[in-house]
Formats: sequence, structure tokens, C-alpha cells
Amino acid sequence: MDKQAYGRLVKELSPSSPVTLDIVKAFFAGGAICTVGELLRNVFLSYGMPEKSAATWVSITLIVTAQLLTGLGIFDKFAKHAGAGASVPITGFANAVVSPAMEYHTEGLVMGLGAKLFTIAGPVIVYGTAASVLAGLLYYIKEVFMR
Repeated sequence: MDKQAYGRLVKELSPSSPVTLDIVKAFFAGGAICTVGELLRNVFLSYGMPEKSAATWVSITLIVTAQLLTGLGIFDKFAKHAGAGASVPITGFANAVVSPAMEYHTEGLVMGLGAKLFTIAGPVIVYGTAASVLAGLLYYIKEVFMR
């Protein structure tokens, strides 16, 4: 089978996706998560918390909530309909860490949980760390050599 025939077969057998509807769902789901984050921030600020502390506690609250909802099997049902709206914010990252941990915990602490915990989120952490180191080096070079 040549590439063109294979491409036609894949297109024929693949279910069509309502792209516009998926975009709208992702927009509203992501917006709802961000709105909850803003509501939490306002609550924390209303109790006299400093801005930086309030932002930190919003992140912590959203991460813990996403982890709990993943553990209860609720987050995956939500993400099925929300698409990228659920997977792009910080809640999606928390889900990406917890899901493999739940799946592989039966294989033991080292070979299961330890080895598989960051299978999805690991590359994000590695490349995020590498990018921040590179940005820091560039900033240092700029500050030291371009005065």
C-alpha cells in the first residue's frame, strides 16, 4: 500500500471531529478554570493575604483539587468534554502527574510509581527547567557584558 492509499484509508476510518465545537468547549472550560482561579484569588485577598501569597495559594488549591478529582475519576470525564481547556491550565499538569501514578502504583514504589510518575509531565519539567536556565544565562550575559 502506498502513502496516498494509506492516507485515504486513515481519513476514511478516522472519526471526524467537530473542530469548531471542540474549540468552543476548550475556550469555555479553560475560561471556567481561570474564573475559579480568580474567584479563589479574590477570596484569599479578602482575608488580607498579600498578593504573592494569594497567587501561590490559588495555584496550590487548583493543583490539589485537580489531583483529588483525578483520583476520584471526575477530572478525566470533565477533560473528555473540555479538551485542551482542561489540559492546558495548571490543572492539566496536575492530572498528567497523578494519572500515571495511579496506573502504575501496583508495580511497586520504584519500578512503578517512581519510574512512571513523570512519563507525561517529565518532558515539560525538563524542557521548562532547561529553558529557565538558558533564560537566566542570557540575562546574566546581558547584565554583565552589556553595561
